[in-house]
Amino acid sequence: MSTARQSQFPFYDSQSFYDEMFDEHCAVRPHYEPVHRMFSHLKKPELSYRQKELNRRMLEEGITFTLYSPDQPDPLERTIPFDYIPRVIPKHEWVMIEQGLSQRTRALNQFIHDIYHRQQIISDGVVPRGMIVANKYFRPEMMGLDVPGGVYITASGIDLIRDEKGQYFVLEDNLRSPSGFSYLFKGRTMMSELFHDLYLSCAVQDVERSLNVFLSSLRALAPSGNRNPLIVLLTPGAYNSAYYEHTFLAQQLGIHLVEGRDLVYKDHKIYLRDLRGLRQVDVIYRRIDDDFLDPLAFQPDSMLGVPGLMNAYRAGNVAIANAPGTGVADDKAVYAYVPDMIRYYLGEEPILNNVPTYILSRKEECEYVLDHLHELVVKETSLSGGYGMLIGPKAGAAEIAAFADAIRCDPGRYIAQTTMKLSRAPVMLKDEMAPRHIDLRGFVLSGQDVHVIPGGLTRVALQEGSLVVNSSQGGGVKDTWVLNR
Repeated sequence: MSTARQSQFPFYDSQSFYDEMFDEHCAVRPHYEPVHRMFSHLKKPELSYRQKELNRRMLEEGITFTLYSPDQPDPLERTIPFDYIPRVIPKHEWVMIEQGLSQRTRALNQFIHDIYHRQQIISDGVVPRGMIVANKYFRPEMMGLDVPGGVYITASGIDLIRDEKGQYFVLEDNLRSPSGFSYLFKGRTMMSELFHDLYLSCAVQDVERSLNVFLSSLRALAPSGNRNPLIVLLTPGAYNSAYYEHTFLAQQLGIHLVEGRDLVYKDHKIYLRDLRGLRQVDVIYRRIDDDFLDPLAFQPDSMLGVPGLMNAYRAGNVAIANAPGTGVADDKAVYAYVPDMIRYYLGEEPILNNVPTYILSRKEECEYVLDHLHELVVKETSLSGGYGMLIGPKAGAAEIAAFADAIRCDPGRYIAQTTMKLSRAPVMLKDEMAPRHIDLRGFVLSGQDVHVIPGGLTRVALQEGSLVVNSSQGGGVKDTWVLNR
């Protein structure tokens, strides 16, 4: 490590992780030079002022996330930890990411259509039948139903990581109702104002137009090509952990924020109750899970959904985004087959590779994993948000033994993956830079075309050495700048 860098950043070590700002010779990467120059020269009082200003604005605007912990009886609502050193991605790198995310989303959409129609990929032996029909998120109610425009996944969030060589891998696909859009857009607004000169000098690709693309994607779903559709965002309500995001998106997209009680089913249509009476709803952007959408079709005790919604949906009188049943491709075991889906449906080689994954329903792979739990990451296939995970290299003997017993009891419930050395980026802690592990949630919007929001959302594992970046596990976020050159 160079003497100059040691004096500036004595907290950086020489561990074998890919660092977003510094190359293997400890030199600043060219696309990071303006950011490095600015943060290296800002004095501590100025850094403290900007952090306080950032925190003040987040509090005033209510940019919050609710944490639920078994250790605390009451949920904790807090501002999302936001680090103001942006992650910077050069244009040529982003082009590859953008193409890879688009390719993956197109293949997943075709897979979901196939699964609910001919199931040709199963007949051809590419994906096991049992993995689909026994899938928690498979919805028989969707069989044979043609969705508007053939688009099942209007909005997806695909998580990427980078290994020690700088190569990108897809960690998981979030296709039901991915969150994080609000942090992306609000983070960009605050960063472009608090660091205005730096933002302009870096020639960062704009994300604001992606809101228009989002709205256009929802509009394109309207039945019968209605050019002025009534669109609503269906939220579980103010006690949901992502309620801030629901209110933000409804406001920014200019659509109605509603709860299930605001909607009524009549004559195979869905109506919004308002001061003008009943108004027919064309598109529902839902932020509640399938189970709660319609108590007549799914979970009968749900108080969050709309009785009769699926009847209106099957009649073609309302569109739902994302379509019910998309979770069948959200499953972590099905994830392992996405590269095969790309080859099968698109006739292309995957641009972005999966993390090496073991399917524990396969006897030989299960035996290998049980012998190497201390080296691997194990995930429960139907869970997300960092729950139901074992990180072998950081786990104790008791935790490993408990997971081994659970796997032996029901191996199909789990997958295992190689423990990846997630790349690191500098964060500002107590007015000094420190390295922390990160990932990248790429957001893809599908309508008449596929659009990848430039940059997405970088998520940060704020605890030193931690590999868990999820907000639900105490992680933070930072703005992601894709350069125009």
